[in-house]
Amino acid sequence: MSTGPRIIITRPLAGDPVGLFHAAGFENVWCYPEDRRMPRAELLAAIAGAHAVVATPADTNINHEFFDAAGHQLIIVSNYAVGVDNIDLAEAARRGVIVGHTPDAVTEPTADIAWLLLLAVAKRAYEGDSLVRSGTWAGVGPRQLLGQRVVGKTLLIVGAGRIGYAVARRALAPGWNMTILYHSRARHEEFERPPILGRFVSLEEGLGLADFVSVHTPLTAETHHLINAERLRQMKRSAVLINTSRGAVVDEAALVDALRARTIAGAGLDVFEREPKLAPGLAELPNTFLLPHLGSATREDREWMMRLAVDNAIAALKGEPVPHAYPLPTIVA
Repeated sequence: MSTGPRIIITRPLAGDPVGLFHAAGFENVWCYPEDRRMPRAELLAAIAGAHAVVATPADTNINHEFFDAAGHQLIIVSNYAVGVDNIDLAEAARRGVIVGHTPDAVTEPTADIAWLLLLAVAKRAYEGDSLVRSGTWAGVGPRQLLGQRVVGKTLLIVGAGRIGYAVARRALAPGWNMTILYHSRARHEEFERPPILGRFVSLEEGLGLADFVSVHTPLTAETHHLINAERLRQMKRSAVLINTSRGAVVDEAALVDALRARTIAGAGLDVFEREPKLAPGLAELPNTFLLPHLGSATREDREWMMRLAVDNAIAALKGEPVPHAYPLPTIVA
């Protein structure tokens, strides 16, 4: 029977995380064998006595119940994601549990997905694909599925982090030659310097000016339903909304209403408010392009994420600085 710190991996990951733990001298590793979200009761039973848990965003409500089930010896929850909205950070801080995440690995592939969604909605790709597959396509027509230009348009980045910057970088000449606006809690000079030359705007101003709005803010209490019915009405009727951040940043029911009423032209979503469920009516709307949370889904980048998550856990177990520890709130006694 394996001894040493107990390590739990809640779902099979790309690459060989168990092998990496073994190579670092940690033999007591258990990985849930099924490629699906672990049922809550099984999760709470599995983590009992764990010193480190490598979790995924599907492991929601990593909260007091989770920490109680794990026990006082838990050192780290290493999240296989850049976001940590599935973890009660205040509770982790109160218990002295480190939270790790994987920020760098998701940047470029998620920016690619944002652009895939943007182009797909602008060019009405879902409708075109459906028409070709239907067997009813009668050939090209001069007014068939007219989309909109992307070159030279205005792009609003909501959330000025790594991914937002990577999306903005893809919008520049000699490619799309777009005007960049950005909104965040504070100014980010890197968005205003060459090559981006973006302009810092209020959310209201940016929504009114943008042809495309790409959301990249983390999900917090302040950003929950940041894009709501009122904000959707502030957008141009010709505008397209893209979300690759977290589903609940957008009020999905309000978005369905706006898309039905053509308050905005379309939306491209890689994340959903109640994944894997969709808001009623969303799947039937033709002016959407929907993906199953593929943001970081390349073999190379998912394996990179795995290595970062494992490195975080190994460092914590060895008592070393965790390379990608998420900042926890200060708890005042």
